[in-house]
Amino acid sequence: MNKRERVLAAFNCQEVDRVPAGFWFHFPEDESLGEQGIQHHLDFYHQIDADFIKIMCDGYFDYPNPYIKEIKKASDWRNLKPLGKDHPFIRGQVERCRAINDALKGECCTFYNVYNPMSSMRFGCSDEMLMAHLKEDPEAVMYALDVIAEDNAALAELVITEGGCDGIYYCVQNAEEKRFTYEEYRKYVTPGDKKVLEHANKFSDNNILHCCGWAGDKNRMEVWQDYDAKVYNWAVFIEGMSLAEGREFFHHRCIMGGFDNRPQGVLYSGTKEEVQSYTKGLVTAIGKKGYIVGADCTFPRDVDVNRFTWVKDTLKEL
Repeated sequence: MNKRERVLAAFNCQEVDRVPAGFWFHFPEDESLGEQGIQHHLDFYHQIDADFIKIMCDGYFDYPNPYIKEIKKASDWRNLKPLGKDHPFIRGQVERCRAINDALKGECCTFYNVYNPMSSMRFGCSDEMLMAHLKEDPEAVMYALDVIAEDNAALAELVITEGGCDGIYYCVQNAEEKRFTYEEYRKYVTPGDKKVLEHANKFSDNNILHCCGWAGDKNRMEVWQDYDAKVYNWAVFIEGMSLAEGREFFHHRCIMGGFDNRPQGVLYSGTKEEVQSYTKGLVTAIGKKGYIVGADCTFPRDVDVNRFTWVKDTLKEL
């Protein structure tokens, strides 16, 4: 099997010659844009001979909607207008994808990182402001989330149709138990989440849902259970949901993960023998079909990437 065949077979829970794997980290902020950012992705891909690439949105975290700077009170969110498909914020990300995919010439699958609307809003203002305004005028904030969803949906569409990506790596956040009840999240956040994901699904059948545990706090995973994706990835070590439990939870579709991405995890700090043993244990426990070895989330930037090859080399032997 070539890389594309192997990854897409795993996505579809079909037989593979070996289990694929995927890991990533953020590149330096001052080297994330333009040609440097593109080259960082390609260098990392070749260095570890990756099975696929998750293209990072480094340099594009802050949602640069000028209307946000004018917001003083919660009702002001009703003035928000979408950036639109031609805004440099969107075009720059599409061009990053296009350049990387042009260089790869179809050698492997690529997936672009897209955040859910609430995270984009949080990046554009602040967590404190967002939550205060949501309590003060939830309808105004929900209107704004829908506007942001238009931009994120457009981004998802264009990185696939113009950027050449095989799908998106859709990062959903903000479902921490201390932030929302199940009912609150489903009312305020889910509509925007699904607007983006359902739009992406119109252009690709190979989208990944990443249930992000970025804050280190447990999420209400049940809020995402009915989100329709081809592959599901969550923070095993934060949520306390094993791979086997997650496979059942997410409708027996393809799952990705298994390693802790944090410094205390075996892949970041363990010996080669420990990493090899852990890798074998993952495949023994979950099987070879419908599984991609990965991690809870992004690794620290100073990780020794040679450790990722220990995993790949072990998988080749199984």
